[in-house]
Amino acid sequence: MINIDRTSKNLLRDVVGDITTSIGEENDKVAVVNADLMGTCRMRSFNKKFPDRCFNVGIAEQQMVSFAAGLAHEGFIPFAFTMAPFISMRACESVRDDVAYANANVRLMGTYAGVSGGISGATHWSVEDVGIMTSIPNITVIEISDPTEADQLLRQSLDQNGPFYFRYGIIPVPSIYKKNYHFEIGRAEVLNKGNDGAFIVSGVTVPYAIEASNRIEEKTGRHIMVIDMHTIKPIDRDAVMLAAETGNIVCAEDHNIYGGLGSQVAMVLAEEGLAVHFKNIGVPDRFVAMAHAPYLYHEFGYDAEGLEAAMMSMISEDK
Repeated sequence: MINIDRTSKNLLRDVVGDITTSIGEENDKVAVVNADLMGTCRMRSFNKKFPDRCFNVGIAEQQMVSFAAGLAHEGFIPFAFTMAPFISMRACESVRDDVAYANANVRLMGTYAGVSGGISGATHWSVEDVGIMTSIPNITVIEISDPTEADQLLRQSLDQNGPFYFRYGIIPVPSIYKKNYHFEIGRAEVLNKGNDGAFIVSGVTVPYAIEASNRIEEKTGRHIMVIDMHTIKPIDRDAVMLAAETGNIVCAEDHNIYGGLGSQVAMVLAEEGLAVHFKNIGVPDRFVAMAHAPYLYHEFGYDAEGLEAAMMSMISEDK
């Protein structure tokens, strides 16, 4: 059983900013392109150290992505930073035509993922981005949940050629993994083990799923697996099939219930002919009033309390 230390608070955009600067120190081919959000995306440190490799194109996300594609064609490894709704929707055509079609070696970095933007409202939420990015060929889609995961997966991406999309929120998150934990792009992490049910989660829902799993074990003695599916595309099919062996799967994501992680998992289950009890929890398919992110997580049912209730209602049917 993994215990989450909620006293540890990490802002992933700070973490990612520091990692990018560190990578830039190690590799002079790493460049940053930004769309007038240097502070929001925590790129000021990189800009101060490497002004000749940091480009602010202004509020022009399409041009930012196309500019990054051009840098990639010249041998650079550009990181294009902006808010997730802007890079996935406003710049979608540039992502598809200039980056993905050419299989350009670009890192598309989307902060403000999900409803983490809270009271900024629907214009600054990104609950469609996974559906958009997974539908575009050649793009690897990753959602990070803690600092160690962010550090390793960002660095590993440099060893592969082609476009990546990284999404992450802006609210504080706890540390989950020890610094020496080993990750692999495309391989899910099995955190809590169990044979009574499984949570398949990513990003902000990972610590909530761990808490829900621990609560269920303490209250009932039932063991619920927790799978961190950080790589949403290509999805780890073996991990999905492992979860299916429990007979009960709850997927949870900070994304619309259509087109995201839950849809990817359901597709694997259907293609493999696996019959399980299945629930997909995420942002409902409607526009909702703005509120702080933790309130919305609770309202939509993918905080620890909501995930515990969803799994309990499912495994109680097994008795």
